[in-house]
Amino acid sequence: LSVFNYAHLPEMFKPQRRINEADLPSPAEKLDILQNTNEQLSKAGYVYIGMDHFAKPDDELAVAQRERTLYRNFQGYSTHADCDLIGLGITSIGKVGATYGQNLKGLDDYYAAIDAGKLAIFRGLELDADDLLRREVISQLICHFSLIEADIEKQFGIDFRDYFAPEMKQLEGLQEDGLLTIGDGVITVLPVGHLLIRNVCMVFDKYLRQSKEQRFSKVI
Repeated sequence: LSVFNYAHLPEMFKPQRRINEADLPSPAEKLDILQNTNEQLSKAGYVYIGMDHFAKPDDELAVAQRERTLYRNFQGYSTHADCDLIGLGITSIGKVGATYGQNLKGLDDYYAAIDAGKLAIFRGLELDADDLLRREVISQLICHFSLIEADIEKQFGIDFRDYFAPEMKQLEGLQEDGLLTIGDGVITVLPVGHLLIRNVCMVFDKYLRQSKEQRFSKVI
């Protein structure tokens, strides 16, 4: 099950402009709704995978999480490791290697590109070494609610706490809030912090820091 909040984006979706924002639940109310959802689904035998996802204990996603093989890409959680994804159709997004590309938005333009034997992509980006490192850190936290620093250091050839010194200071604040623990080479998100895993991962998102005014949708 995927359970998530309504995203109010009237600047992007014209019909939403008819909705009075004052009538929408407050962040505190939405968090209460999420907590109640978690409680009700837990009673029904579901486990919280993370990022609004729930599954039965014998589901392949839950099994993969227990075995630390769970993976998350821009489409959501998956039991398949990092692999290329080909976007088909207008507006779809694809990922090949360290690159992302989005297809054209107009149907006529899309078919014109296809008929001309061209890729129907109108924009894309290429991840640099820092992007790949941060993606892996966020992936570990978002999939397993924990991060083994030695694994990251071995994979990317860094000293984790030296490289992420500013981020570690921010995590200390979350530790004081009781959301996580910072141990000897291990960062563990506590159960109370599972519902706020987005907030934990945001610490490592450098682009979010650079453009705080350009949020796509509110976290809660």
